[in-house]
Amino acid sequence: MPEFDLLIIGTHPHPVIGIAEGRIAALREGSAKETIRAEGRLVLPGVVDAHVHFNDPGRADWEGWPTGSRAALAGGVTTVCDMPLNSTPPVVTAAAFDAKRAAGEAGSCCDFALWGGLVPGHLDDLEPLAERGVMGFKAFMSGSGIDDFPKADLATLREGMKRAAALGLPVGVHAEFDETEPAGGTSVREYLASRPIESECAAIKAAIEIAGETKCALQVVHVSSAQGLALIASARLRGVNVTAETCPHYLLLTGEDMERIGPAAKCAPPMRDAANRETLWRKLRAGDIQTIGSDHSPSPWSMKLDPNFFKVWGGISSIQHLLPLLLDADLEPERVAVLTATNPARRFRLPAKGEIAVGSDADLTLVETGVRDPITADSLFYHHRHSPYVGRTLSARVERTILRGQTAYLNGTIPANGPRGQLLKPL
Repeated sequence: MPEFDLLIIGTHPHPVIGIAEGRIAALREGSAKETIRAEGRLVLPGVVDAHVHFNDPGRADWEGWPTGSRAALAGGVTTVCDMPLNSTPPVVTAAAFDAKRAAGEAGSCCDFALWGGLVPGHLDDLEPLAERGVMGFKAFMSGSGIDDFPKADLATLREGMKRAAALGLPVGVHAEFDETEPAGGTSVREYLASRPIESECAAIKAAIEIAGETKCALQVVHVSSAQGLALIASARLRGVNVTAETCPHYLLLTGEDMERIGPAAKCAPPMRDAANRETLWRKLRAGDIQTIGSDHSPSPWSMKLDPNFFKVWGGISSIQHLLPLLLDADLEPERVAVLTATNPARRFRLPAKGEIAVGSDADLTLVETGVRDPITADSLFYHHRHSPYVGRTLSARVERTILRGQTAYLNGTIPANGPRGQLLKPL
């Protein structure tokens, strides 16, 4: 009998990866049922995207598990962590968790974990959600844009963090205080001015103070500003259990790009200026950013057509190119793997994910580099094929994605007999 189900040869830094029963069994040669020659390819751990909005159930017409998970696999993402909004109902009760789990198990082609919601009126639901297996709790410090997911005032956030700490689960915060819409303001430039860095930093500071008081693990999601990262780095030095996530759009785009591209690039917090972007890169290389997620937040294009930019739905479709964008930006592959796979899996205690190591799930992505791969609308797997990156040509292309030892994506196709997604619960 062959020793391995699959053998991958020619990789770096592991010349050989032996896979059996869906896990990495050895980093050496042996007999195998199937062999993949990977010479000249990067072989990285499957991405663990800790920040996605698949909106299913309830708003699957915005994205949905089938299309979202296929886009994930096309981008080398093998595990997604789905936010408690914008699905209907939002995941703020055990029953809503059960509904989202059922939708994910029925429709997802990649593995998934679920965030629960920390909102006013549902603090007593945190413990039942923890029992169901949420990976953490998400709170907004400003309006979420969804009526059934209200922002958490500071008193709610403090009590929620206290309870989350007792449950041993982290809290992720959208750290902005509410925008101030100028009288009559409708333009992109006025939208940018309405969500200043000062608003983000004030919210980050408040969240850090509460996390320090309650001893709660805090993840500040989609940090856009260098000043915000400085606050987090200072708190970490003081012993606060806080980590920073950023997204490719803050590393690659600016407020001027938002003006040029328009609705496809609207997000909150917004992109900042070029000087801030360059400082983000310096801080990333200095270790002040712990994870990178896509914040994939799709919607129908009709929701992005309002002439008042304040009313345009904010959200960037990007999960399919999270990994290639970072590699195209000349970020070292080893660092990309840590930021997009190893660190998210460890931060949220997702078992057997995020590493190429004996005993880990055989979640791998094979990437071809030195290519010219244009991003076109037709190449997108999203339900709605728009993205601020359409028109960009990348030098890295995901060739194959392997989930638990099975090929789940290969050169633009999702195999009909590929693996099905499984729910992950934190250790």
